Formats: sequence, C-alpha cells, structure tokens
Amino acid sequence: MAKMKSGFTPTRSNDEIREIKVTLDFTPNALASVLYQQGDTMVLACVTKERSLPRWFPRDATKGWVHAEYSLMPASTDSRFRRERNGAKGRTQEIERLVARSLRAAVDLEALGPIALNIDCDVLNADGGTRCASITAAGIALRLAIRRLISDGICLPLDRREEANESKVILSDEEATNHENAVMANDVAAISVGLLEGEVFADLDYVLDSNADVDMNIVMTSDGRFVEVQGTGEESTYSSDELSALIDSGTKAIEQLFAIQKKTLAE
Repeated sequence: MAKMKSGFTPTRSNDEIREIKVTLDFTPNALASVLYQQGDTMVLACVTKERSLPRWFPRDATKGWVHAEYSLMPASTDSRFRRERNGAKGRTQEIERLVARSLRAAVDLEALGPIALNIDCDVLNADGGTRCASITAAGIALRLAIRRLISDGICLPLDRREEANESKVILSDEEATNHENAVMANDVAAISVGLLEGEVFADLDYVLDSNADVDMNIVMTSDGRFVEVQGTGEESTYSSDELSALIDSGTKAIEQLFAIQKKTLAE
C-alpha cells in the first residue's frame, strides 16, 4: 500500500471500515440510548420523548416530529473543545440539521402519531466521521425507542388511537412489528469516504480525512436510497468516474453498517 502525501501508510485496506461496537441502553434514564464506537470515534445517542409537540404544530396534529442535537464534548478532541453555552453555532448547527433530516427521512411522521422525539448525539471521542457515526448511532437508538413506544401502547396505528383514550392498547406481536415497519420502514446510516492520491478509501478516521484530496459524507436508507451526499474537493477536483467510485465505496460500506444495525437490534 502506497504512502500518502504526509508520509504515513494507511493501516486498513481501502474498503475496510473501522471496528464497530454497539452498547444498548448505556444510560438508564433515556427512552433509548446507544453507545456507538467506530474505531476511536465514540458517540452517545439518547432518545427522549418530549412532553408535547413543537409550538408551531397545530393543536389537532396527527403526525409527530423528530429533532436532533449534536455536541462535541470538551475532552473529545486533542485540545479542549469549548462548550457552546448560547446554542449551536456554525458547524454544530449544520451537523444537527443533517442528523435530524437523515432521521426524518427514515420515519413516517404520520404513522408515528402526535409524538415528539429528540435525539441527543454527544461525541465523547472524535477521530473522524463524527457526523456519520452520529447518524448511524441515532438510527439504532430511534428504532429502539419507537419499538418501546409501540410496546407501551403510546405509538399506535391511526385506527387504534381513539381506543387509547379509554384504556391502554396493547398490540399483538404481529401488529407491533407491522406498525414498527410502518413508522420506520427502513434503517438509516452514514459513512465518510475519501479520495487520497487517486485511491478511494471508506470510513475516514482523522488521519485519512486530513490527507484526503476529496472527502464525502453519504447518508442512505436500507432500501438503497440516498438521503444526502456531501462531497468536497480539498484544494482539488474530482471527475465523474471518481465520484461514482466514491459513491460505490460508500454504498458498500453502509451495507455493512445496516447488517450491524439489524444484528444488534435483533439480539
């Protein structure tokens, strides 16, 4: 494997993603929580059910909302990251919007019903790909939260919601599975890919990312559709063939993430 421009030699093959570890219910107070480790990048994703829908929703709303917040913890980087005490700014706000858009792309808000969910993605350690890891972690936590809301009789099909006014509604296993698939028909995951001296690499850690001529973030749902593709040349340009190669690499890597998500939630 050739050396890169900074003189380092990659330790992974081009299409090899970093080792992934997932711990469910890492924190007990959240509706659902996931400690997600992708190499040395570590994200804690926690889902909270809000008391009410956002104020701008109509009072008789039948659909719900999914919001996300993202934050780098002070010790997540090699020098202390200062807390954003007056609200998200710049890069943080951009990432929050990306995570929220990605999650809403995987959820049928009408099927969810008048429920507001907030997903907090806190980066405990940053080694590249934090926004992608946050989306993947949040996707796992969101499905687990929806599954629990259905089990508790809170998230119900439209034709069963009036019953909940009189007594608790418990769906059968088959009904619960069908409704979960209606609310969240597909999983969602994201990966970073890059072009380094003409070679495509998947799942960029910090060293790969800092050497990349082109870096790209790809978000997909498990039915093979794209939510977002963010590609930027770093003092460089790229051809349509290289763009296709980057997307192909990302698609294959995300398929591995979907397999991990599915296995984790099945267990």
